Amino acid sequence: MADLTKLESKLAEVLGLAQAAQGATDKVAKLVEEEDEEIAQTLRRMHEEAAETERRATEVAGEIDGKKTAILEKARETKGEATEMMSTYLGVADVRELVDWALPIQQRHFEQARECSLQLAGEEDPNEVE
Repeated sequence: MADLTKLESKLAEVLGLAQAAQGATDKVAKLVEEEDEEIAQTLRRMHEEAAETERRATEVAGEIDGKKTAILEKARETKGEATEMMSTYLGVADVRELVDWALPIQQRHFEQARECSLQLAGEEDPNEVE
């Protein structure tokens, strides 16, 4: 597999997470579609957005000379990890209480991590080989 730059590696992760998100939204939508149409509609929109993200990320990967295969392989790894994690959390009924408690905390952590990563990304050379 070709060496990926930090930027190419992140592109692969975005692609893999978009692929995993489509499966996750399908699975969760089946759980709620008869109970809550608003949530089901939100999940359908999320699925469509993830599919568009996958399409665009694949297009960008295809424009990087000699790296598309490596990017797609890394994306498959990321998708597999995310899908495995989803199966764990959606497969245990007792987890709902934990999710209700932890989700707001994780959302806050995500926002804080995003802010910090944007700051750190500004200090990185995106073309440096990992």
